[in-house]
Amino acid sequence: MAELRKDPIVGRWVIIDTDHPSGPQDFEKEELAFRGGDCPFCYGNEALTPPEIEVIRDPNTPANKPGWQVRAIANKFPALQIEGDIERRGLGLYDMSNGTGAHEIIIQTPYHHKELSDLEDYEVENVIRMYCRRMSDLYKDTRFKYILLFKNHGPSAGASLEHPHTQLIALPMIPKNVQEELDGAFAYFAYRERCVFCDINRQELQEKERIIFDGKYFLVFCPYVSRLPFEIWIVPKKHQDAFCQMNNEQIQELARTLKSTLQRINEVLNHPAYNFIVHTSPINVEHKEGYHWHIEIIPKLTRVAGFEWGTGFYIVPTPPELAAKHLKQ
Repeated sequence: MAELRKDPIVGRWVIIDTDHPSGPQDFEKEELAFRGGDCPFCYGNEALTPPEIEVIRDPNTPANKPGWQVRAIANKFPALQIEGDIERRGLGLYDMSNGTGAHEIIIQTPYHHKELSDLEDYEVENVIRMYCRRMSDLYKDTRFKYILLFKNHGPSAGASLEHPHTQLIALPMIPKNVQEELDGAFAYFAYRERCVFCDINRQELQEKERIIFDGKYFLVFCPYVSRLPFEIWIVPKKHQDAFCQMNNEQIQELARTLKSTLQRINEVLNHPAYNFIVHTSPINVEHKEGYHWHIEIIPKLTRVAGFEWGTGFYIVPTPPELAAKHLKQ
């Protein structure tokens, strides 16, 4: 019989297929095919993108020219514009505001076909440092309440360009999904005076069934209430509420951990499309105790359909215990 499992953070239910679980070979692979043409993110094509906002580059090389390792640029087709005031207002019963925010692209490498899993450890560290540099800079803008850092890899995951990149969007409000997670974490802390994510870490370490990697600073596991098959969380062992609170040693381990985790996904699931999202605390709001930043990685193996949209439940064909077993091997 299938199992119903309830997420202790947001209260979401999922249905886990424990009778006829799917293995890695049971998922249909979508080709990572993109349209051809000149890539604006490639080395030598710097003039095809907006100017660099921030960059890690070789000494004595000029801006917006070759010589860079990681570039941060404005999105040429942004979802939100950095200019202007928010101007919240009502239209009858509807709330609205100007589309004010920030939308940036972090080009991870000059190499068109080198993903994070293919880079050297120090190159992945540089990418993570750029994430923090851009997030820390945007923290200073009091118009913004949340900064979302995410990566789409492959067309079915939402990527429109093949060249490896990550997106960063600063929002003037806290998104609903984020607020639900915050509310759940704060309510748990208010009731138990403990962090729910720290408790999840402790239980995963105790049970050991869903752990993929146990490092000095980070724990990697398939969550007990996975929403999708082979979902993976990377969670700091030390309680931290914001992504950019990491020290140098933590950044170094996170680079190795993220690279290794993506390599395992590629080996076990035959290079699937995937998304990863950094879940971190909001900014420019009153601080509350109980949240814990983490990274969620979701391979695109199934489609969300009518049942999921209609109920908010997810049907998961691979139990996280089985997924972790495959990924550990």
